[in-house]
Amino acid sequence: MHIRDLPHPDPGEPDVRSGFRFLLWLFRRQLGGQARALLWGTLHMAAIACLPVTMGLAIEAVVDGSGGRLALTGLFLLAITLVMSFADTMLHRTAVTNWITAAARVQQLLARRTAELGGLLTRRVAAGEVVKVSTGDVEKIGWFVESFSRFAAAVVVTTGVCAGLIVFEPGIGLLVLGGVAVVALSVWPLLPAATRRADAERGKSGRATELASDTVAGLRVLRGIGGEELFLERYRRASQEVRGASVRNARMWSLIDALQVVMPGLLLIAVVWQGTRLALDGRLEAGELVAVYGAVSFLMFPLRLFQEAAMAFTFSRPSAKRAVRVLGLRREDAGTGGGPGTADVAGEAPDGDLWDPSTGLLAERGRLTAVVCGDPDFAERLAGRLGGHAPDAAGEPSAQLGGVPLDGLPREAARTAVLVQDKDPVLLSGTLAELLSVPSSGRIAARDALATAQCQDVLATLAQSAPDGSGDPMRARITERGRSLSGGQRQRLALARSLVTDPGVLVLDEPTSAVDAHTEARIAEGLGALRTGRTTVVFTSSPLLLDHAETVVFLHEGTVAATGRHRDLVQTTPAYRAVVTREPETADLAEEIA
Repeated sequence: MHIRDLPHPDPGEPDVRSGFRFLLWLFRRQLGGQARALLWGTLHMAAIACLPVTMGLAIEAVVDGSGGRLALTGLFLLAITLVMSFADTMLHRTAVTNWITAAARVQQLLARRTAELGGLLTRRVAAGEVVKVSTGDVEKIGWFVESFSRFAAAVVVTTGVCAGLIVFEPGIGLLVLGGVAVVALSVWPLLPAATRRADAERGKSGRATELASDTVAGLRVLRGIGGEELFLERYRRASQEVRGASVRNARMWSLIDALQVVMPGLLLIAVVWQGTRLALDGRLEAGELVAVYGAVSFLMFPLRLFQEAAMAFTFSRPSAKRAVRVLGLRREDAGTGGGPGTADVAGEAPDGDLWDPSTGLLAERGRLTAVVCGDPDFAERLAGRLGGHAPDAAGEPSAQLGGVPLDGLPREAARTAVLVQDKDPVLLSGTLAELLSVPSSGRIAARDALATAQCQDVLATLAQSAPDGSGDPMRARITERGRSLSGGQRQRLALARSLVTDPGVLVLDEPTSAVDAHTEARIAEGLGALRTGRTTVVFTSSPLLLDHAETVVFLHEGTVAATGRHRDLVQTTPAYRAVVTREPETADLAEEIA
């Protein structure tokens, strides 16, 4: 495969039983590239190994005074140089291709799993961990996949050189073979300790990254409460821990590097000493001694590749384990069907009332239902379950739409039927037109959705930044995550995007928590009118929204405690009044009644 062919049409289904099996799976997926790298690597190193022999022949030709043999040797040396240069170029091209294609495959797998899991991913794996896996770990995994073929080529050529030396001079050949084995194996006892130190560094780095991302995400809030220095000090401590772990890891690898210098040097001294003895005894000619010395000097090159392969394997195994931990995550509802009532919904999303068996929550078809829950975390989990996300606990029943369990629907059908807008929706970078260009029914125009979400001030702000002074807010660019906008503006644009989609069931989790009361009142008035005939579920405790809801459902301790209109529940249900009005006296009274 060529780099220009990326991304992969299908990255495949990885073997996630272990990190080592995942590495083997990656290796098997690009056997062609590995074979080409092995071929070019073997040719390249074989050409280098021939240089000492050529130099020995040249010296013999000079000693014998044979100009013809010297000229022939020169031509042979030129041919070897050309072959070596061409093979080195092709090896580099192939090795880089293997690295990039392996890294791209892992990144595509991670992106696919992230898209499948959605918000569940960061509930199971820390955000900093995901960032480190998709950046540094991907590079280390690609490094191992790429370096293995060069390591295999080094093994082939080293074996051939040692065999040639044994045939030429058994004493020196056996000495070199034993020395190479000792040098190659000398670092293995240190690798477990190096792996542990690398894991410690990687763990501390992941925690520091997670802390940094949390600090940046909450910087505005931290400044508001004067807590930025506290978090900055925490990050400084985490950064220093990463530095200390990196230094300890570097010390171990410098020890391994030192061994890789000292041990080959001792081997070279032993070979020179033995070769000199043979030359003094007349058993070796001057040219032969130079050839032997050059061949042993050449072996220093593949021995360095042995160390690189050991480093790549040491660093890639923990990285592969972390990648497998992410890639092995699955939704409990990831099947293509099989639940009760799924036989007739394979091609079309169901319609009807939305019901959650765990809490008893019923959102009638075509009505605006408001849900009041005193626990924001429970409300967030319930909103996700109403959208067909995985249940909170094993064995917990799925929410049902029209009597059909959502976890029994194909994922595409579930997403078409129900849309959940999170409490903290994300705006992707791009123009406003691109933001609102989402799969939709076509029933609601973008201007109507923006008007209902009360985005007039947002449009005025964006019109000022429109390109070419056109004043068209739809052409204005929104920065990453909408950071150039206020929290309320981002929230209203996200609401407009959800309204444009116009799903059969729309679940909104605190859609107006960051807007002022006047704007919230206008949104409440327009939401029901725009969503007429569609099922809308709003998780909120705002009286302005609750007063416009056709049905209000109050959840207490995880189950439905009361259902009715907002004004009636305020009069008849003290616990509901305590949550909505947030009055301490009312809360105490509710506790006494409970």
